[in-house]
Amino acid sequence: MTLSRGQQHLHAAFTLPARGVSALFGPSGAGKTSMLRMLAGLEPSARGHLTLNGTAWQDSDSKLFRAPHQRAIGYVFQEASLFAHLGVKDNLLFGYRRIPESRRHIQPDAAIGLLGIAPLLERPVARLSGGERQRVAIARALLTSPQLLLMDEPLSALDARSKDEILPYLDSLTRQLDLPVVYVTHSMDEVCRLAEQLVLLEAGQVIACGPLADTLARMDLPAAFELEASSVLNGRIARVDTHYQLAQFHFAGGVLQLPAGRLAKDELRRVRIHARDVSLSRSPDPASSILNRLAATITAITPARHPAQVLVQLDCGGSTLLARITRLSLDTLQLAVGERVWVQIKSVALI
Repeated sequence: MTLSRGQQHLHAAFTLPARGVSALFGPSGAGKTSMLRMLAGLEPSARGHLTLNGTAWQDSDSKLFRAPHQRAIGYVFQEASLFAHLGVKDNLLFGYRRIPESRRHIQPDAAIGLLGIAPLLERPVARLSGGERQRVAIARALLTSPQLLLMDEPLSALDARSKDEILPYLDSLTRQLDLPVVYVTHSMDEVCRLAEQLVLLEAGQVIACGPLADTLARMDLPAAFELEASSVLNGRIARVDTHYQLAQFHFAGGVLQLPAGRLAKDELRRVRIHARDVSLSRSPDPASSILNRLAATITAITPARHPAQVLVQLDCGGSTLLARITRLSLDTLQLAVGERVWVQIKSVALI
């Protein structure tokens, strides 16, 4: 797909999975919202080819263009944009009533349960908090029974407390719904929490596209994305130590100790490890206060954006980790591709 508007030029070619969350991430002006608008049919001047599950929505060569109302799309904006003159229940049913019964594959009770908004149904919109308004807006979009759900920075207008309130609902619904979701955000934490697929955009171009963990661990990304260099690991809580308030997180490459918090045994979770929080050693150091130490093999070394640093890619039992260390440390430890080292992880973020 291509789009030209004044000095802005967008060119994007990629394939996304037919279910789950695909995140569009990049700096301001990269073209993320324009890409959503093209998917929604809101940019009729766009050229190219777009299909969903084998059905063509746009094909410039054959002059095919489905208008927005013909695309069965749910769209959630930064602002909830609810109808102020309607209560919560009537807002939810506004789109639902306009969908033929034969096309209704998401029912009100299901959407209300997924977003936890049953206690809000009789409230006027004016009495909703920011997080509550956005949950109602998402439920309203779902009740149009979309084939594709587009979310344009749905949390950007919320304060930290409201974001924490709504993220578990987003996490739950995106895992339970059998439809593709394209999610735009400036927050890599949101990407790591919700997405399975990641598209990186810069200056109107697709820089990278692929599974979340693989894409974040790439060594050839432009400088604009290097600060986000990190590893995302999926695993299971195998044990919770109530005395020390630590939980054992088991993943393909070993075991990590995490603050227990409200974690429960056998819970499936995801963690993110920033490259800046990883150091390397030639040998294990049992006298260190760092609890998380893992054996790994160096698979790649590349210069970092800062001339004093390098990025080191490591294989840890099939999982990829990244470390950002100084060139001095690299030379002092005489590290090279293929070497076995010990990874010391100073901080692990549960997401």
